[in-house]
Amino acid sequence: MIFYLIYLTVAIGMFGFIALFTLFAVYSERKIAGFVQDRLGPMETGKFGILQTLADIIKLIQKEFITPSAADKILFAVAPVVIFVAVFLGFAVMPWAPGIAPATLHLGLFYVLAVIAVDAIGLLMAGWGSNNKFSLLGSMRAVAQIVSYEIPAGIALISVIMVAQSLNMQEITINQGIVTENTLLFLGIWDVSSIGGLLAWHVFQAPHLLLAYVIFFIASLAECNRAPFDIPEAESELVGGFHTEYGGLRFAFVFLAEYAMMFLVAMIGVVVFLGGWNTPLPNVGQLKLASWTTGTVWGICWTLSKTLLIVGIQMWIRWTLPRLRADQLMALCWKVLTPLAFLCMALSGIWRVWVMSGG
Repeated sequence: MIFYLIYLTVAIGMFGFIALFTLFAVYSERKIAGFVQDRLGPMETGKFGILQTLADIIKLIQKEFITPSAADKILFAVAPVVIFVAVFLGFAVMPWAPGIAPATLHLGLFYVLAVIAVDAIGLLMAGWGSNNKFSLLGSMRAVAQIVSYEIPAGIALISVIMVAQSLNMQEITINQGIVTENTLLFLGIWDVSSIGGLLAWHVFQAPHLLLAYVIFFIASLAECNRAPFDIPEAESELVGGFHTEYGGLRFAFVFLAEYAMMFLVAMIGVVVFLGGWNTPLPNVGQLKLASWTTGTVWGICWTLSKTLLIVGIQMWIRWTLPRLRADQLMALCWKVLTPLAFLCMALSGIWRVWVMSGG
């Protein structure tokens, strides 16, 4: 019984974190949009408009549930829950610090990719259940986009798995805390003591993994339906896409899932490519910066700071780049990202056999 209470507490705590992050992220995105467009953004509700998002959430919670008369009532009601739960379950295996993760699975990365894929089912349920042509077109676009971009994203992650030799998220992170001797010699660093820091991250341990991370980052934007890949929600074409008919608390869950997905894919990239909870500071001579900035508190700080930085870049891109056409989106996936991802996977095999094994 005590274990169930612990699991419930962790789940409630994670939900609370996602809700707080969404409040912070929506306000930040509005301010970033204002900065990019040379305006102020929210300014009226609270000092500098800091309470504007909270006021919007309270408004959504108070709205009544409205179901279109021609909608499939069961699919329409269940879809927002499926969308949010699919994303929420992905946080179960994410490591926040040494020894701190809701669950430690040997197939953790595989689990995350599998459970995120369920999100596409929820989107299709929302579009079909709404019985609205705009919603259906938006959901069809979303499913086609997500299924397509899962391929280069998955292959880019396989490139890391081949180097790390593990699907366990904690083990992948631990692997980025020590620089191997062969890697140091390949990079021309002859002091094979444990340097740590940036050089231990996968994108620096194996240089081709930097390209793999760029591929994963671009694909993750499409997974989140974020600009320039936001054609499923294209306001100028589809009103609101798959969530056109949603309002109130149901829309809030869809909205919450979008920002939770942004954080999740950013955190996956941080854990797999950018050192996870490992410090970016190196050990230099007697100055043991890497050794001093490790531990539980530091680990959580590094994980959060790296992830929030990537989320900030996602927001910056949204208000900078124009939306792609559907044919451009598919061409980028199949003609550019997928071949490059296969190239990274081949290079990982060569790297594992030749460099890391001392061949």
